Amino acid sequence: MPPPERSGGLGMSGVLPRPGRDAGEESGTAAEQLRDVFDALTASVHGAPDRYPTALADWRRRERRRRIVVAILAALIFALADIIGLWALSKADVNTHIIFNDRPGTSHTHKSGIGPPP
Repeated sequence: MPPPERSGGLGMSGVLPRPGRDAGEESGTAAEQLRDVFDALTASVHGAPDRYPTALADWRRRERRRRIVVAILAALIFALADIIGLWALSKADVNTHIIFNDRPGTSHTHKSGIGPPP
């Protein structure tokens, strides 16, 4: 009389036996045991076939929204910097020269030619 099988038709190692193998026969190597475990695991996993396109569309929509928000923020920062720069230039005194500080008709003579002008 053969020994009673474990619940669910599992073999002695606690996993479903591979097709073509007797239920009471033990697998000899660790690789075969792992293969049996992974075969049982893959047989029990069932995914929804229409879920991937939905998740992909959702991810693309969020990515598109993120890129649009970043582009709008960059444009706002650029525009704000331009506005602040133009405002600062408009508040400057027209008679003050920032780059050329020389007055017309004056000449400075430099002794060594090195260093700041007198």
